[in-house]
Amino acid sequence: MRVAILGCGYVGLELGRQLADDHEVVGVRRSQDGLDAIESAGFESVQADITEATELASVPDADAVVFAASSGGRGAEAAREVYVEGLRTAIEQFGGREDSPDRLVYTSSTGVYGDHGGDWVDEETPLDPTTEKTRVLAEAERVAHEVAADYGIDGTVARFAGLYGPDRYRLTRYVDGPVTEGFLNMIHRDDAAGAVRYLLAEDLARDEAVLVVDDEPVSKWAFADWLAEQCGVPEPPKRTKAERLDDGDLSEAARRRIQTSKRCSNDRLQAFGYEFEYPTYRRGYRAAIDAYCAGEYR
Repeated sequence: MRVAILGCGYVGLELGRQLADDHEVVGVRRSQDGLDAIESAGFESVQADITEATELASVPDADAVVFAASSGGRGAEAAREVYVEGLRTAIEQFGGREDSPDRLVYTSSTGVYGDHGGDWVDEETPLDPTTEKTRVLAEAERVAHEVAADYGIDGTVARFAGLYGPDRYRLTRYVDGPVTEGFLNMIHRDDAAGAVRYLLAEDLARDEAVLVVDDEPVSKWAFADWLAEQCGVPEPPKRTKAERLDDGDLSEAARRRIQTSKRCSNDRLQAFGYEFEYPTYRRGYRAAIDAYCAGEYR
């Protein structure tokens, strides 16, 4: 199988590493630093702006395309340019080829569910995005299914929970505090990539959405206290949502994020047979905790 990974960054690099032993893989990035990272990961790289059809033309044909781009933490307009227009451009460019792909995986976010007051959500739960940016993500999901179908491509949406892992543990944020109440839904980078690899390799979830989240959503307060115990430091200070919302330094989008609470089920991914390398944060954070206790955490 030939796989093109568009926006081959944090998850894409790991996905490429996992696929490269058994498949032909090409990673696409715009910057030279990105290309160097792909080469270091051990698979082919192509320099292209994934929002530009003329540049995407330089990417080889593929059996499957993974759209794993990031808008770089910028606002909703930048997100729309990448996730909606960029995804549409990629589908049209690859779908219009004589040797077009038959699979697309678009990496979305559990943010599209909005607020459920701490209740459980799964793939059957209606989407209810509450911020401009998450509404863009929900629109991109429709593109992944509907526009891809116009070209005979089966679109899969992988909804990632909060990513963590090497360089993204953010451990000190929790052990130092203050920590605002709410639920955390998480997925280790290696399992985010592993789940996409598994869905492709096993030919699963065509024209479906799949929640990519680990086994144990956890309250932020309980998670912070567990980390503190493991690191041998005092439990961090806590604050309620109301206390955090009383601060005058919050944007409207930030206020809505604080008010959003849900627990995400991975029953569908489990039913597909995926086996987690890091089924919960207890295993996933071990490397960061060991580094912190050894005075080596950065």
